[in-house]
Amino acid sequence: MFTAERNPSLKQVLLASGLILTMAMGVRHGFGFWLQPISQANGWTRETFSLALALQNLMWGAFGPFAGMAADRFGTARVVIAGAFFYMAGLLWMATMTNPTLFVVGSGILLGAALACTAFGAVSGVIGRTAPESRRSWAFGISSAASSFGQFVMMPVEQKIISEFGWQNAFYLLGALVVLIMVPMALRLREPARATASGTEQSIMAATREAFSYRPFLLLLAGYFVCGFQVVFIGVHMPAYLKDKGIFDPNVAVMALALIGLFNIFGSYYAGKLGGTLPKRYLLSTIYLGRAIIIALFLLAPLSSFSVYVFAAAMGFLWLSTVPLTNGVIAGIFGVKYLSMLSGFVFFSHQVGSFLGVWLGGYLYTLNGNYNVVWMITIALGVFAAGINLPINEKPIQRLQPAMA
Repeated sequence: MFTAERNPSLKQVLLASGLILTMAMGVRHGFGFWLQPISQANGWTRETFSLALALQNLMWGAFGPFAGMAADRFGTARVVIAGAFFYMAGLLWMATMTNPTLFVVGSGILLGAALACTAFGAVSGVIGRTAPESRRSWAFGISSAASSFGQFVMMPVEQKIISEFGWQNAFYLLGALVVLIMVPMALRLREPARATASGTEQSIMAATREAFSYRPFLLLLAGYFVCGFQVVFIGVHMPAYLKDKGIFDPNVAVMALALIGLFNIFGSYYAGKLGGTLPKRYLLSTIYLGRAIIIALFLLAPLSSFSVYVFAAAMGFLWLSTVPLTNGVIAGIFGVKYLSMLSGFVFFSHQVGSFLGVWLGGYLYTLNGNYNVVWMITIALGVFAAGINLPINEKPIQRLQPAMA
C-alpha cells in the first residue's frame, strides 16, 4: 500500500493529471491519420489497421480494472509512469512492424496497456480522493476537458508531423514526447492521506461483487458501451469517410477532429458543472439522445465542409461529456476508495463498444463499400442508451461498513 506524506492541492492534481490526459488522449485520437498511409505502405486493407485499433481499445478496457486496482493500492504515479513507457513502446511498434498479425497483436496490447495506465480510469481515483465531494463532479469535468484540449491541440500537430517528417518518424517523435511529459507530471500526482474508518474495511473482491450485483452499475455498463462504439467509430473512420464522399482536402478532416476536441472542452466542463446540481442520469440520457439526433441530421443534410464542421462542433460538445457524469455516479454510489477500479470495469464496457465500432467500421466498409450500416447502428444505440440511463438510482448504496465517501 502506498503512503501519502501530505495532502496535495486539488489544483496540483488537476494540472498534472490534465497534462497526462492531454498527451494520452491527444495522441490516441489522431490514430485515424495513420490509417491510409500505413495501409498503403504495407499493402493492407483498411480492415487490418481497423482491427489493430479495435484490439487496442479492447485491451485498454481489459487492462483498465487491473490498472485501477494498482492505482488504488500503490498510487497513481507508479501506474502512469509504467503506462508512459508502454505508450512509447506501442508507438515504436506501429512504426516498425510490417507483419499484419504482429502489428495488430503487438500494438493492440502495448497501447491498450498504455492507455489503461494513463487515461481516465487510472487517474479518476486520485482526482476523486483529492476533490471534496461538493466539487467532485466539477473536477471530473476539468480532467475530461483536459483530454479534449489534447485532441484539439494534437490533431493539427500530428497531421503536420506526418506531412513534414513522414508517418514513421511521426511515431518516433510522439513516443519521445509522451515519456518526456508524462513522467514528470506523474511524480506530481501525490495521493491524499486516507481516512481511517472503524471496523472491517471493504476488500477489493467485496467491492467488485457489490458493484456487479447492483442494477444501476449494470445500466452504466450498458450505456458506456454505446459511448465507446459511437466516438471511436467516428474518430477513426471520419477522415476516410470524408474522402469517400469526395472531400479530398485533408485539412477538413483535421479541422473536424480538432473542432470535436475544442467543443468537448466546453461540453465536458459544463457536464461536470451541471452534474453537481442536476441528476446525472438525466444529463446522460440527454447526451445520448442528442448524439443520435445529430448523427441523423448529419447524414440527411447535403455534405459539405460547412456541414462537417457543424457536425463536429455539435458532436464535440457531447463527445466526452459522459465521462465526468459516469465517474460522478460511480463515486456517489460506491464512494472513492475503489473508484479507479470500478471506473476501470465500466470503461471496459466502453472499450468493448469501441472495439466493435472501429472494427465493424472497417469490416462493413470492406463488405459493402460504404459506412451506411454502421451509421445506422450508431443512431439506434444512441436511442437505446438514452432509455437505459433514465432509471439509474444515484443514491449512495446502503452497506453495513461504508467505503470512504
